[in-house]
Amino acid sequence: MIRVTIYNEFIHEQSDEIVKKVYPDGIHTLLRQELEDDEITVRTFTLDTVEEITDEVLEKTDVIIWWGHVRHMQVPDEVAGRVKEAVLKGMGAIFLHSAHHSKPFKGLMGTSCNLTWREHGDRELVWVCNPAHPIAAGIDRYIDLAHEEAYGEPFGVPEPDELVFIGHFEHGEVFRSGCCYYRERGRVFYFQPGHETYESLKHPDVIRVIKNAIHWAYPTARVSELTCPHVEKPID
Repeated sequence: MIRVTIYNEFIHEQSDEIVKKVYPDGIHTLLRQELEDDEITVRTFTLDTVEEITDEVLEKTDVIIWWGHVRHMQVPDEVAGRVKEAVLKGMGAIFLHSAHHSKPFKGLMGTSCNLTWREHGDRELVWVCNPAHPIAAGIDRYIDLAHEEAYGEPFGVPEPDELVFIGHFEHGEVFRSGCCYYRERGRVFYFQPGHETYESLKHPDVIRVIKNAIHWAYPTARVSELTCPHVEKPID
């Protein structure tokens, strides 16, 4: 089984009537229901329980999925540091939508992770630009989202090691919507769809991409600690 941990802030779903209608039980609950299958098991945490994401939890997590928005700064630095360290040791990580400004993602990128945004409910076509990539498996030329928050370039992240998707919004913005990174022993995928007032996370192709990303990010060479060994002599 692939052990997945989902963190969802779970603020909007309790305070905003529109979001309550879209995700009445929370984004984390919807993702759990959609992602769990014969190969994937899921547990969830919210901002109220984020401090319970301990080293022990992360050691038993193969891939973490992170969604946050208006309470990034309330995530303790210690938790963000644990997540970053676990990724460097080999744990996979998937950051969705506004998690581009989350502490763990910014820590792994080492940049501002800023972008432009506009919420007018634009139609978005999420174009596959790397059809051979395993995260794009089963996706046709594009994913057609009726409504999404428009994200736009420049996106203040390092150049992706692999770019899988490019989003195009009906009023002209383009955005690097599916970015892969290798961070020491860990794999990181950023995926742009998932604004809380729209139903993108219910779209079957979006769920397929996230499932594909779970399998792609699954650890291949995880270590218990990061070391900087001294080599006594060169190889003969």
